[in-house]
This record gives sequence, C-alpha cells and structure tokens, in this order.
Amino acid sequence: MTIRSPGARAPQIANTDLPLQRFYHWEATSPDKVYFTQPFNGGQLREYTWRQVGMETRKVAAWLQAQGWAPGTKVAILGKNSAGWIMADLAIWMAGYVSVPLYPLLTADNILQIAQHSESVACFVGKLDDVGLLGGVPDGMKIISLPLAPDVVATRATTDWETIVATTEPLAGSPVRNGGDLATLVYTSGTTGTAKGAMHSFDTLAAGLLTVVNHSEHDQNDRVLSYLPLAHIMERSVLQLSSLYFGYHVFFAESLTSFAEDLRRARPTAFISVPRLWLKFQQGVLAKIPQKKLSRMLKTPVLGYFVRKKIVKQLGLDQAKWVGSGSAPMASDLVEWYQALGLNMHEGYGMTELGCTSHSTRVGGHAIGTVGCAADGVDHRIDPETGEVQVLSPAATLGYYKAPELTAELFTADGWLKTGDKGVIDANNRLTIVGRIKDNFKTSKGKYVAPAPIEHKLSQHDAIDACLVVGSSMSQPLGLIVLNEVAARDLGQNKAKLMTEFSEHLDAINATLDAHEQLDCVAVTTKAWTPENGLLTPTLKVKRAQIEARFANEFEGWAKRREKVVWVE
Repeated sequence: MTIRSPGARAPQIANTDLPLQRFYHWEATSPDKVYFTQPFNGGQLREYTWRQVGMETRKVAAWLQAQGWAPGTKVAILGKNSAGWIMADLAIWMAGYVSVPLYPLLTADNILQIAQHSESVACFVGKLDDVGLLGGVPDGMKIISLPLAPDVVATRATTDWETIVATTEPLAGSPVRNGGDLATLVYTSGTTGTAKGAMHSFDTLAAGLLTVVNHSEHDQNDRVLSYLPLAHIMERSVLQLSSLYFGYHVFFAESLTSFAEDLRRARPTAFISVPRLWLKFQQGVLAKIPQKKLSRMLKTPVLGYFVRKKIVKQLGLDQAKWVGSGSAPMASDLVEWYQALGLNMHEGYGMTELGCTSHSTRVGGHAIGTVGCAADGVDHRIDPETGEVQVLSPAATLGYYKAPELTAELFTADGWLKTGDKGVIDANNRLTIVGRIKDNFKTSKGKYVAPAPIEHKLSQHDAIDACLVVGSSMSQPLGLIVLNEVAARDLGQNKAKLMTEFSEHLDAINATLDAHEQLDCVAVTTKAWTPENGLLTPTLKVKRAQIEARFANEFEGWAKRREKVVWVE
C-alpha cells in the first residue's frame, strides 16, 4: 500500500506508541478512569470509562468482522464530534479495517463522491445538524446508527450501536495493527477542487503527534474539549490521538449554542482552536469591555490581575496550562492580545498530508509571527526558485488514494513533500508562512500580487470577521470584507462611522504597499462566509475560488464606482 515517493524518510515509531496499543495501555492501567464525558438532551451527561469504551468497542469490532469483509476494507464515519465517533474509529481499526471520516458540513453530493471513491462498504452515522446529508450515503451501503444520531437515521440504518453492544460478544483479546498498515483515508477539506484522500498508516498518524510532543506539556490528568471536526486531521491528531497517547479526559461540546457552557464545564487544561474562533472570543470580550477601557484596566496592577482572572475564567480557560492555534496563520496582534490576558499562544503549522503538525512553537519560546521550528525528526527547506516550503517528515502521507499522478506531484524527486505554501526560514530556523503559491495573481498591468500579506493587514480591524484580496487581470486589486456579528448587528447606527474607519484603514494599508498592490476599494458585506454556504472549509479556511466565483461579476463595477468603501447588498 505504500506509495510514498522514494527518498522520503521512513517512520521510526515503536509498536507501543501506535494508536491501538496506546488505547490498550490505558484500558489496562486506568480502567475506571473516565475517558469521555458526553452531553446530551440539553445538559445531561454520560461518562465512559476506559473499561467501558474497550468493552463496547470490542463488541462493535466483532460485529464488523462478522460481516465477512476482507482486511483493509473501508468503513466511513459521518457525524459531528461525539464519544461514539471515536469509538467507531477504534472499532474499525480493531476489526482490521480502514476508517474514512466524512465531514458533517459537506454537501450530500460531496459525501456521495467520497463514499464511492473510497469504496466504503458501510457507514457509521452520528450527530447531524442537516439530516439531508444522509442522502449522500449510497443506496445499499450498511448504515450503523451511533448514539445521538437523529431519529431519521433509524429509517435507513442496518442496525444501531446500542443493539450491537447488547447482542454481540466482544472481540477476543487485544488485536493490534502493524505500523505500516493503512489506518485511514483523510479527504482534504479542500479550498479548491475535488477532495483527495490522503492515505495514512498507523506509523504516520503516530509520527504526526510524536514529533511535537516535546514542544508542550501533557499528562494523564489533562482535560480537553472536542469541538473542531474530528474528520479533519487537526482534531484527529491533537485531540483524539493525543488522548490515546497521554490518557486525556475528553469532554464533548453539545451544540453551538451551548459551547460556552460546554467549555466552562470542561475547564480544559489544554485548548486548541483556529484563528477565526480566537478572534470571535476576543470580539465577545470587547463587546462587553471596549479595548481602550480594557487596556487601562490591565495596566493597573491589582485591578489588572482580577480583570485577567475574570475574563479567562469566563472563557472557560482558567485551568489551561497552554493554549494553541492552528489550521491558518494567526494575526500577531491577536497573539499579543491573548498574551496580555496571560494566555501564551502556542502555534502550529502542518497539513493533512503531513499527519497534521510539522512545525510548532515551544512553550516559552514563541517568536510571534512565526510558526516555530520544524518538529523533532522533521526537516524543512525553501525551494530557491519558487519560495515554496518543502518538508521531509516521518508523518508524510503514503500518497493519495487511487491517484498516483497526484501523489507524484506532491513529492520532489528526492522525497520532500511540497506544501504549496511560500515561506521564510530565519536565522533561528523558525518558519514564517507568507502565503499560498497558487493564490498569487497577475494584474492587467502584468504585475504579480501576493494577497496573503495584504489580507493580514486588512484583517487588523476589529469589525472585520473575514476578508479576501482579489484582482486577477484587473488594473488594481480590491478587498472583500465581511463584518463580524457585532458590527453587522449595530450597522444601522454605526454605518457612517465604519465608512470613515474603513476608508482610513484602506489609506493606511495602501501607504505600505507598492503601487501595483494598492487596493482600489474595499467591498463590505454583512452576509457571513460559512461552511454551510460553501465559502469556508469545515476548518474555517476561506475558499478563495468559490468566493471569487460568487462575486466575480461585481468586481469591475465596484472598481468603476471610484469609492473607497462599497457596500454589497
């Protein structure tokens, strides 16, 4: 199954550090310790010990094996984060099969495409906000309903988790998988094009975590909250695999509306999010305490101590030993804002094809603006011609499933993985990401523009939720701005003020740019970009191509108005 390009570094992972082996370790040494806390029905809680998880998982693994599928058969998981999601993943592995996570924010058509491409024979279905996604599960495919699945799932389900647990004898012993065995197909969320299935073995999954474990502090008593999509490699690695490696107590969020309560219940000792959510947390605080007032309060020694303590406790992070951000670059001023509250941000960089994290800042050694040094056992370099970041890692994917041509394009001739990101490595071997190579565009004047640095500057206004710089084949670039919830809510009374602020913001940005990079205008909309409307990935990255396609017919008209700020209806 290995399709990794010749020359790529082979994983050197001890068998005892593989995911299933780590699960058996905690099951044997801490059987009565709570592993999962799962909320349901508006705040009721169910706790699962390591022993309970092991017993239920073995029963489901035995049921899967009884279906007679060949070893290595693909089994999908569709649902939001839950205890059942992780137990299904473990059961698939115990049974000798390969798990295929499906994003619960995809369209039914995309789910169908991935289910068919992966050749999955069955699908676990759990929590869903949109039951219409069930239409993406191919006819004839076995469906196993997980706890918390919507009632409608039962109308198509072959069976359900509870029935299997009640009627099946557990799989004997503690079956393990070899490090080189294929463990999962992780389909890229994809900011463009059709999703590709990155193949990861148990070795590469373990390596994606173990190369960065020394960059922060962890122990068995840690608590974490699972809410970022488990179908994405980031949550799969830094939460699911970390829980298996360190023995974490995992809490789950029940819903978007209960998230703040879920976070305060868990009071995590380690908490990782993405920049857009860190920004929303900040905006929530500033909606109650304006920045100027907050800055004054924080500068007062005694008052500042109590203000920091109160804000961090309200966020549910008063027990956090460390907090982190990943999936996209985080603005330097946002990192500094959290530092002022006593939360030192730990940043990481990676990608699905690298088993999650290839670079990470170290606790106490964060150079703001960088994503830190290459992880332990990982090498990095910059292509001298393109400026692309290239990585040699034991966590690199085996390749793309059923796509040898795309796999060949992913690696250099000497086995380094091509990230597609432009970057700079400083004298201290720290990496700074400066944008995506393919995002650069040429204006009608024949000049190339790198949008990422301009977008970073544009986003530095507290009323902006998201932004994008466009301008391919236009005389000058322009900016697209989405107002955050607070600014959109108060727009009726603050529109004139925002017009002035955005105009001044644009002037300040243009003063720092070369002539061909300067923005003609900024177009402002109140309609959020979300995964549901197809303009963000499930991990909240901007889908550049989709946004450009949606507004492309408006670009020239906005520019011709010769107004610095254009409001989009």
